[in-house]
This record gives sequence, C-alpha cells and structure tokens, in this order.
Amino acid sequence: MYATRALRMAPTKRLMRLPKEDQSAHTVSQRLRKLRQIPAELIPLGVVVGFAVFAAGYSSFRKFFVDKNLRLARQNRKDDDHAGEHH
Repeated sequence: MYATRALRMAPTKRLMRLPKEDQSAHTVSQRLRKLRQIPAELIPLGVVVGFAVFAAGYSSFRKFFVDKNLRLARQNRKDDDHAGEHH
C-alpha cells in the first residue's frame, strides 16, 4: 500500500537524539579522562593481554629475523619438476 514510505532514507529518531558530546571529536585529555570509567577489575586483564600481544610480536619478529633455517621465499624453482605449472 505505502511503497514510497519504505523508500524514504530518513534517520531514525533514536539516532537523532544522540547528545552532541558523543558526536564531536575528543581531545587527548578527554580520552584520558574516559579511562577512569573503566572498571578497576579490567585493568589487570588489560595488562596481561597487552603483555601477551607484545610477547607474541617480539617472538614472531625474532623468529623471522634470527632463524637462518626459516625459508621466507621460494628457492630453486628451476629445479622443481612442476615449476611451469600453476595450480
């Protein structure tokens, strides 16, 4: 019955009622103040996860650049029997 009503591209009322503060850009000091809203129980979890991500990155970097047995590129392609074939 009302085909044109579905084609209207108007924002919903819920999106239009957002406070201006949530839509505006935040400075660094405003973002640091928002860190106080994080529950204290989550801070140790963040430290552990941060350390795990750092350790994984360090481990990967060290493995790629220190290990001389690790092949990072294909070698001896001319000796391979299937060098001309693509899968």
